[in-house]
This record gives sequence, structure tokens and C-alpha cells, in this order.
Amino acid sequence: MRVDWAAFGVDLHLELAPAAGRRFAIEHALREAIRSGRLPPATRVPSSRALAAELGVARGTVSAAYDQLVAEGFLSARTGSGTVVAGLPPPRTGATPVRAEPPRPRYDLRPGDPDVTSFPTAAWLRAIRRAVARAPASAYGYGDPRGRVELREALAGYLGRARGVLAAADQIVITSGYVHALALLTQVTGGAVAMEDPGLAFHRDVVRHHGARVLALPVDRRGARTDLLATTAYAAARMAVLTPAHQFPLGVTLHPDRRRSAVTWARERAGLVVEDDYDGEFRYDRQPVGALQGAAPEHVAYVGTAAKTLAPALRLAWLVLPDRLIEPVMRARRHGDVHGEVLGQLALAELIASAGYDRHVRSARLRYRRRRDLLVRRLAPLADRYPVEGVAAGLHVTVGLPESGPGEPALVDRAAAAGVAVGDLASHWHGPGPHPSGLIVGYSTPADGAYEPAVDRLVEALRTA
Repeated sequence: MRVDWAAFGVDLHLELAPAAGRRFAIEHALREAIRSGRLPPATRVPSSRALAAELGVARGTVSAAYDQLVAEGFLSARTGSGTVVAGLPPPRTGATPVRAEPPRPRYDLRPGDPDVTSFPTAAWLRAIRRAVARAPASAYGYGDPRGRVELREALAGYLGRARGVLAAADQIVITSGYVHALALLTQVTGGAVAMEDPGLAFHRDVVRHHGARVLALPVDRRGARTDLLATTAYAAARMAVLTPAHQFPLGVTLHPDRRRSAVTWARERAGLVVEDDYDGEFRYDRQPVGALQGAAPEHVAYVGTAAKTLAPALRLAWLVLPDRLIEPVMRARRHGDVHGEVLGQLALAELIASAGYDRHVRSARLRYRRRRDLLVRRLAPLADRYPVEGVAAGLHVTVGLPESGPGEPALVDRAAAAGVAVGDLASHWHGPGPHPSGLIVGYSTPADGAYEPAVDRLVEALRTA
């Protein structure tokens, strides 16, 4: 009988020992696959007829091997359900132990994550359905390294309208998150990179990993000290990474004078300003500050992301590039992942075009403002000891600490003992000190029902410190 290899219901790769009898070889190969974990419990194995045809042996040989493994407890035969791998205890020796993830705190007020429980699932599903129904067949092949044109065109309109970004679709590159964008820019720019102090340590690691030296650029109440970029201390810098709308983690907005200094440096030194607009949509005291890129599109690379507005799991970010960097970034992209996934890009394009993205951002902005107001209100009685700063925008605030009293480690531990996780400023500094102490308190991560109890526990931990 001719074997149709395409018709087997379950694929199973077995290495049969050539010198052994066929039944013994099948039993041994299956035992080893189950013991090693390659065939985990509840995995369905092929029928005896299908495996016999695939291996070129008699069906009775396979049936006898299955019966032996059922008797030994490796397999389980279920009437009407076929034969599956039985549950076995994990091996006691010879296996590398799996490192357990640390338990999540009961209340998580660390910065960084949005409220993923508010992800617009229904709107996203509608966008996915529309995107798949309308997508041409070519969308499922290898695509443009810049990303799908539908999303780039939608973003060009949205960013110009909502963030003041000057961009055509051809200048936009879709990346797999902000870190991917930062890595691409580091590769093509060369030289040292000035990065805000304080700032996220992981971003500095990314820059160093791609061969660049990091120069600490101090931040004060007016934002990054971009006036220092023209000094000899930063002569080697070819790129400056800034968070103009809402500095992370101090929460200040870059002063207009400092914005002009950054642009002047880029123009006069042939440098590049990287504008990290990670949460620029979330401004509470007035309309969001427009992007720095709009003032100097040929000297600023704008980076936006869906990580804070929608969810980090989407892995969608966008670069708006000066014309001179489009081809160098494309070359770097072609030697990396070639291009990103497509269905999420098409869905986001649909969500933007239908105004669903705007509606979700406005709804999230209102929800986060209410959370911020609650946090500020509860901390107000402690303001003399613990001043709250960086409240105008974003998804976190900083809480200053008195010089006399418990330091950052003690207060982080005290909050943890109350079931609340918060961030600290100490891990974000990388330039010469001394540096002020403080806690970073995010208000976006907990679900609605958990947020108020989390704030209450944090306030009590600070009050009684």
C-alpha cells in the first residue's frame, strides 16, 4: 500500500538504534523521548497503523511496543482517545533544575507596566478581523523592512495630529519594541552616546552591548542638561538619548531652553537626538507637550511605542527617521530580523484608522489621572517628609526622602513587608554623585480593585517609618 506522508495525523520523530530488534528499538526510543521530556505528559502518539507505515514495520510490532510501554506506565491507552504519554515524576538526577520565577508581590506599584487588564480586547479583535479580511495575499510573505505600509501611513497621520511629529510613511520604521529601535540607532550612529542620569540601566546595557560608550548626562528640575553637550566632556558623543515629554524616572519635562540646546548641538556637531516618547500621550495638567522632533526632523529620531498605551506584549514600536538614516537603518535591519510580524501591524493600523486607538488612549488617560489624583491625595498629609514630584504626566511619580530617616533600601523593604513593591532611584543613577534619594511609585499596574488597597498600605508603611 502506498504511504501518503502528508496524511499522518501526528508527527513523531524517533531515532531507532540500527543494531537492535525493531520492537526493542521502538520501545527504547519512546522511553528516552518520554524520560528526557521531549514527549511531555498528555502528548498523543500516532496510531499503531500510522507509526508502522511511517517506520516501515509491521503494525503488530508497533502494537506490541505500545503494549509494553503501557504496562511499564510510560504510555496510557484510552478507549476512543488513542494512546498518550502518561504522567511521570520528574527525574531526580541528571536534569538541570528549572529556576523558579520569584513570586509577584501582592500589590505591584513599581513603574514600567501599563494596566494590562484594561487592554481593549473587543476593539482589538474587531481590528484583527477587519485586517485579516482586507489583507492582500502578499501580506503573508516576506515584507518591507520598514514594516507594513498600512501601519506606517496610519502612524504618519496619528503622530502628526496627536504628537506634532513631522513624518511621511517612508520615514517610519516599525520595530519590535523600543529596545530594538535603540539597538538599530546605536549600530548606525557610531561614537559615544549621552544618556540621561538617572535613567533605565537596561537601556544603557543595550547601548554598550552594541559597542558604544555611555556618557552620563545630568538631569535637574528643568530636564536633561543638554547645554552640556557642547562642552569638551561630550566631544565624543554622536547621539543623545532624551525623554523630553516626561523624563524617566524623575518625571520632569524638558525645558524649552534645553530643547533648543539639544537641537543646536545636533545641528552644529552633526549629532543625533533620540527622542524616547514612551508615555507622551499621558499628560494631565494640560495638552501633551509636542514632540521635539517637530522642531528639527532632520536631527531627531523619534521613537514611540504601543507598550504603554496598549500592552508590551504586542512588541510594536515605531521609529521616525531623518532621511539620511533611513537606508543605514534598513541595512542594519536586514541583517537582524529582516522585518517584524505582520498581523499585529495590520490590526494596529485598523485600530488607528477607526479612531479606536484614540478612544482607548483618552479612556486610559482619564483612568490614570484618577489613579494619580488618589495617590497624590493620600500622600499629601506626609508631604513635609515625603514630597511627591513628577505628577504632571506619565504613569509614575517620585517620592523624595528626608535626609534624616530610613533610606531607600529600608523603605523598599518596609513596603515589601506590607505586600507592596515600589521602585528606587538608586538603581537608575550612573554619573558621579551625590544623588538625592527617593522612591518611584507607579500607579498603572494594579487592577482597579487592587489599586486603592495598595496605596493605603504604602502610605501606612511610610507614615510609620
